[in-house]
Amino acid sequence: MNDWIYPYPPLLAGRLVKRYKRFFADILLDSGEEITAHCPNTGPMTGVYLPGNRVWVSRSESKTRKLPYTWELIEVTDTTPTWAGVNTALPNRVIKSALEARLFPELGDYSQILSEVSYGLDKKSRVDFLLTEGDPATPRIYLEVKNTTWAQETIALFPDTVTTRGQKHLRELTNLLPEYKAVMLYFINRGDCTHFSPGDSADPVYGQLLRQAIDQGLLVLPCRFEVTPEGIQYKGLAELVV
Repeated sequence: MNDWIYPYPPLLAGRLVKRYKRFFADILLDSGEEITAHCPNTGPMTGVYLPGNRVWVSRSESKTRKLPYTWELIEVTDTTPTWAGVNTALPNRVIKSALEARLFPELGDYSQILSEVSYGLDKKSRVDFLLTEGDPATPRIYLEVKNTTWAQETIALFPDTVTTRGQKHLRELTNLLPEYKAVMLYFINRGDCTHFSPGDSADPVYGQLLRQAIDQGLLVLPCRFEVTPEGIQYKGLAELVV
């Protein structure tokens, strides 16, 4: 039995026809039916938007959903099958489960996990997770999660486009140092990457901010995940190349 952090529900296979208006994807299922699925990924999907490639979708039985299908995965290589996660709503759920299971020894001890906590100079930002030792008034670790699927050979890269929001998150985390521990966790949402580096060609400002933050004490966790149509497994840390 595989040790899934997140087991997928039964998925349906098909091929990607096209993605449009950011949130819609036309998919030809193996059954011959062509469907329109929700695309839960607002980014450019550099290197993983590959019309004609194999994809997997989940189906919801909710009566209130306009689109019952959700695009979950895409196969990104033809020689050795490698899947990349499309659903950007999943990484935070997976990381919360990993935090509960204490899968990241680099974080040390904590007793409480809080989600979506206001922080920053103007208190208008929200950090994905705040880890404390029981008293929310004495926070210990601020942890931000970034999903990445862009890769060059075996190097995962983030971001794949200019991200002013991501730049702001780096500045906010850096401002916490050295009083608090700040962590940037990159969720490498594909199984073929062994290294991680900032995507300087897409956003050189982000890369510069990340290096400055590391110099000031930011902890970077580039987390490797094996993603398959059955589920998601944690595979340890990628090597950081900055």
